[in-house]
Amino acid sequence: MGGNKRLYKVGRTFVALLIAGGLVLTFFNRDAISMGQKEKEGILTAEQINISFQDIGGKLMLENVKEAQQVKQGDVLMALDNTDIDLAIAKLEAQIKQSSGSIDIGLEKATTVEEQTYRSIEQCKKSYDAARSTFANKELYYQRMKKLLATGAVSQLELDNAQTDLEVCRAEMVRAERSLNELLAGTEPQDRMKVLTTDDASGIYLPTIEQTRKELANDLYNVESMKIALQELKVQKERLTLKAPEDGKILTIIARQGEMVAVNTPVILLESMRYYYDIYVDEITAAKLHEGDLITGTAVASGKTVQGRIRLLTAAPGFADIKMSREKGQADLAAFQVRIYTEPGEGILPGMTIKVDSDELLLQ
Repeated sequence: MGGNKRLYKVGRTFVALLIAGGLVLTFFNRDAISMGQKEKEGILTAEQINISFQDIGGKLMLENVKEAQQVKQGDVLMALDNTDIDLAIAKLEAQIKQSSGSIDIGLEKATTVEEQTYRSIEQCKKSYDAARSTFANKELYYQRMKKLLATGAVSQLELDNAQTDLEVCRAEMVRAERSLNELLAGTEPQDRMKVLTTDDASGIYLPTIEQTRKELANDLYNVESMKIALQELKVQKERLTLKAPEDGKILTIIARQGEMVAVNTPVILLESMRYYYDIYVDEITAAKLHEGDLITGTAVASGKTVQGRIRLLTAAPGFADIKMSREKGQADLAAFQVRIYTEPGEGILPGMTIKVDSDELLLQ
């Protein structure tokens, strides 16, 4: 019986102490609900980047980093085999050089032929003028011989010889005219008139020469296309060397030297220097916050101050609104996700817990 009394007294004492402790915690706002409302905590996280060779694959020939190694933006991480692209570049450069040389020679030849054609036209015009003059003289001579034959002053043989000479000159004149017409074929009427009146062919339109130049210009377009293809190959060659897109730490090396790497397949997992942590607040607090606001937090492990800015303020996923799944004391209110980005600092590492006082949030 005495044992039961003692147990009863101990139980009463324990309940009294428990009630008193609860009242003290409640009075000083140190209970779980009050602490959950007063402080917001989030885990500091570093953004991770899957690094891959852009739009190209091949055999991995160089593995220039190790896991946990710190790298700077632009550092060479890996490189693929460049043998095939080097050969393709050399071949295309040779084709461009050969085609460019042929075009230059063709243009020079076209200019030379053009000048020669001008001179040939002028010479042919002179020959035509000479043939016309000779024909005119022979025609006068023939007409005179016909009159003399009527008077008996010359013989029929002499008239026949004069007629033969006239026909020969006529044929020569026709031949010279035909040659001139062939050289002037396709020229503009004003160019033809210029040659016939001034005996100067310089600068007139020559269709054959222009056609040659157009063909060479088309070849030049082909050379430009090859130059563009060459630039594309050089870009591909640059992409064979994988460089760090930003400062960070190598977390995982996925592909190893000697392996075949598929196009756009991640080969390195990089931990960036962009740190952030998420906290969840009620709608009343969220209404006072804005993206871009400066937030001061504290690293729980080291006590260091962590400055950051709100980059994302949005309604939290549905799970955060389910009773007892969110922060303590907040299960009856809608939750908002606040993502705060910070700058790396000494003693601040990913995985640490960052604490933000609710008073800090309400002062925004």
